Amino acid sequence: MKQIHQTRVPVLLMAMALLINPLWVSGQDKKQKQKPAPEPATQEFQFTVIKQIQATSPKSQASTSTCWCFSTNSMVESEVMRLGKPEVGLSEMFTVHNAYLDKASQYVKFHGTTNFAEGGEQHDVLNSIKKYGIVPRDVYPGLNYGEKTHKHGEFFQAMNGIVQNVVKNPNGKVSPVWLNGINGILDAYLGERPASFTYDGKTFTPSEFAKYLGINPDDYIEFTSYTHHPFYEKCVLEIPDNWAQQGLYNVPIDELMEIIDYSLDKGISIAWGADISDLGWADGVGRIMAEGASVKDPQAAEKVVSQDDRQYMFDSYQLTDDHGMHLMGIAKDQFGNKFYMEKNSWGEGGKYKGYSYMSVPFMRMRTMSILLHKDGVPPVIAKKIGLK
Repeated sequence: MKQIHQTRVPVLLMAMALLINPLWVSGQDKKQKQKPAPEPATQEFQFTVIKQIQATSPKSQASTSTCWCFSTNSMVESEVMRLGKPEVGLSEMFTVHNAYLDKASQYVKFHGTTNFAEGGEQHDVLNSIKKYGIVPRDVYPGLNYGEKTHKHGEFFQAMNGIVQNVVKNPNGKVSPVWLNGINGILDAYLGERPASFTYDGKTFTPSEFAKYLGINPDDYIEFTSYTHHPFYEKCVLEIPDNWAQQGLYNVPIDELMEIIDYSLDKGISIAWGADISDLGWADGVGRIMAEGASVKDPQAAEKVVSQDDRQYMFDSYQLTDDHGMHLMGIAKDQFGNKFYMEKNSWGEGGKYKGYSYMSVPFMRMRTMSILLHKDGVPPVIAKKIGLK
């Protein structure tokens, strides 16, 4: 009994001491319980717009891979206003319908060796306008399948099944009517394309409407910049979405940037095809960071991008055309650094409400191609490529 009493006394004393002074713990335990000091808050970008070309409000491509159409349509809408006509919303789905017909035909003609997918290039829009015309969005919204936003997965797979089986040629020869099946799917999901419609009290065919708006597809020109093709000549850029295998003028990257600056300064906006998939893109800001620098830190250094850097990224498959946007302005951040302002096709969401900002190094590295009115090409460069 006595031994038990003696063993309990130190335990009781320790408990009482802890009640009186809860800080009676070892230095190591105290250190473990302290919260780490908070990291200093990262400064946010503050952009001031220097030049902004008139454009329609951002629209959403929703669950589709049709940024090529939304971005180039937006550029065409800006061109309509630049050429003196009132603002008009143009139907993306009318162009998508047309492009699918041509894309399917091309795929079968090449025995399945070209690309049949949702993606495309800026020139697909101008080619569609030249061949089929254009219509207002409210005339052809392209939502004939019970959805409020665009969702193309189901009908694309239906069309893909047709072209894949036509190429397999199970009958020993290709029928003359298989393309009617593609058109039937497009009519069912997007709606039948109008032969004519009324706009502002007048009746137009789609081709007449394009002429009324002042849009001549032959006035628009496309550029890229890679050393595996000769400069100042047209080349076919080897990317899957260039299913039409259309040529673009190839110029040095310094001159490509000169075209962009000259065009924007003249109030001529640009349809821009690029790669925004890497870590250089964050919260609507695109930058090419120096090693170890954070894209979210406005004061962090960026990489100096050369022509060789672009070529290495292209040749090593680290650069592809994964997004199209509408380049329509110039801005500066709070430190005076130049940025290019682009309208996106993801609606009015995001930090900048449907717009994005790209640094000069980002544009030099990530630009795959640009499409613009020929009046946006500096005269010296126009002469080098024989542009009239």
